[in-house]
Amino acid sequence: MSRPPLPPFTRETAAQKARMAEDAWNSRDPVKVSLAYTPDSRWRNRGEFFQGRDAIVDFLTRKWAKEHDYRLVKDLWAFDRHFIAVRFQYEWHDDAGQWHRSYGNEQWEFDDAGLMRRREASINDVAIKETERRFHWPAPGPRPADVPGLAAEPY
Repeated sequence: MSRPPLPPFTRETAAQKARMAEDAWNSRDPVKVSLAYTPDSRWRNRGEFFQGRDAIVDFLTRKWAKEHDYRLVKDLWAFDRHFIAVRFQYEWHDDAGQWHRSYGNEQWEFDDAGLMRRREASINDVAIKETERRFHWPAPGPRPADVPGLAAEPY
């Protein structure tokens, strides 16, 4: 199975890969998201470490069961050959209605077929008021083309 664009990445193809990942995550479909990863993909997400597509599906199912109205924006930070680094922000609310903005960085490593074989994510959550939200498109669904990336966003 191949997942273009393929490494080695250019600035354009790395940015395309980041946007494709953002769109997949905004679908909130754990199985769809898992198909972008190798069957034995290794993950670190905050303090959790796991491996394989089944574990990815389990993780994302748990994640989106508690992070309601999830909306994500990813921006390319750096790239080299088979590696991409992105920064991201996402907004969500918990069962009590408290909104959060989560800030993070990810490092990705890809195989020759364009599947991600390693993902490491560091993430911090900040409680926000609903009036402080920045991401308002209909969810689940991709970020509309007229909604800017993070370069225009203050912290």
